[in-house]
Amino acid sequence: MQPPTHVQMPMPGFEEYEPAGDCVCRGCAQRRRALARARAIPLRDGGHPAVRGARRALVLATAAGVVLGGGSATAVAVATPVPGPGPAALDDPSSPQGARTPLHGPKGGPVGKPGAPAKPGAVRRIDRATIINRAKLWLDAEVPYSMSEYWTDGYRQDCSGYVSMVWNLGSNEWTGSLDKFATKITKDELLPGDMLLFHNPADPNNGSHVVIFGGWVDSTHTHYVAYEQTRPNTRKLATPYGYWSNATKYVPYRFNGVPAGILPEAPDAQPPAGSKPGDATVFPGADKFGPGATNDHVAQLGRMLIERGAYRFYPKGVADRTWSDHDKLATAAFQRAQGWTGADADGIPGAHTWKLLVEKQGKNIPPTVAAAPGPGGVRAYPGAAVFRAGPSHEAIRALGRQLVKKGFGKYYTSGPGLRWSEADRRNVEAFQRAQGWTGASANGYPGPETWRRLFA
Repeated sequence: MQPPTHVQMPMPGFEEYEPAGDCVCRGCAQRRRALARARAIPLRDGGHPAVRGARRALVLATAAGVVLGGGSATAVAVATPVPGPGPAALDDPSSPQGARTPLHGPKGGPVGKPGAPAKPGAVRRIDRATIINRAKLWLDAEVPYSMSEYWTDGYRQDCSGYVSMVWNLGSNEWTGSLDKFATKITKDELLPGDMLLFHNPADPNNGSHVVIFGGWVDSTHTHYVAYEQTRPNTRKLATPYGYWSNATKYVPYRFNGVPAGILPEAPDAQPPAGSKPGDATVFPGADKFGPGATNDHVAQLGRMLIERGAYRFYPKGVADRTWSDHDKLATAAFQRAQGWTGADADGIPGAHTWKLLVEKQGKNIPPTVAAAPGPGGVRAYPGAAVFRAGPSHEAIRALGRQLVKKGFGKYYTSGPGLRWSEADRRNVEAFQRAQGWTGASANGYPGPETWRRLFA
């Protein structure tokens, strides 16, 4: 009997490969783990070739164990702790994208009819608050990333599909077409709802990305809040300008459907870096205002609003520390004076409202028709900016007449008139000194308390 012939099986050859970042097959998953362990082995002897070769052999051996299907190899790989994703993996995701498609994709949605392609010259009008609210829809739903799947609203679940949804374009664009719906702007012009776009013609599907700008994180403008669609799902994250990688290649754009004019609150604005909680110039947060709130910030808000023309909303002429309808109505009036509407003029101060008040920017609350008296019979204070050299104003003449009526008009040689003059200032100063005030409190420029006492 002939001894059994042993057939020698050929040893399989293994080729090094880079596993796909989103592939869930066991081979790619184990290969990623093997690479992670290999990179953790320190290169001693100054990176000697022999050491590098040993490490490579370890990687290939691990990969071989996976391919040969040995149960023990799999068990060892699973049992070995694998470090979680570090900052680079979290902050610099790979975000491939799909091509330009209609809503629900080429095959259409539930009814089997794809949407019509969008036309850059016929964009829908949309305000910034709505853009940010739409961005939060997928954030709240934790929409998973996919370059081939479509969410229930018909938009593709990748980075460019997300921006298409946020801007309500009506079709799924890609990084090579989104700029057709927008206008290039500068970094300093960025406002919530704009986009930062990186389109890489050399590798458009895998090397490009786009995010929605949500507001600056601090006054240094080195980081901003980015709304983006990336793995594993939609996220909102403080991000270095312009992005974690390829930073200089991200270009800011403004959607052509955003109305021009004074802008609403910056939803994600944060206090400047290094600021102290007690700093009166720093927005303290929306939670400090509203029904039931009692704090110094409420009183400060009221004082700033009164200086900007909200006197008529405060019957006693002063603001206190407890939130009331007077504060809400006055805040809403100031917001409407900036041209804001809807949710942007809800009477609750945000970071932008606070900034305009603190820095004395924006428009004052306009006086009522013919400067009619406000609550308590007191004429509405028109704001400090009125009492400066410049255009005429009815409130200046009303002030002068009241000064004369109170016995403080000796510096007038004629008038009083509609334009601010040195005679007005000196008469106001005399009135202020008569109240016992000194220094900056008696500088001749009427503030809300001077106004209240004159017209009380």
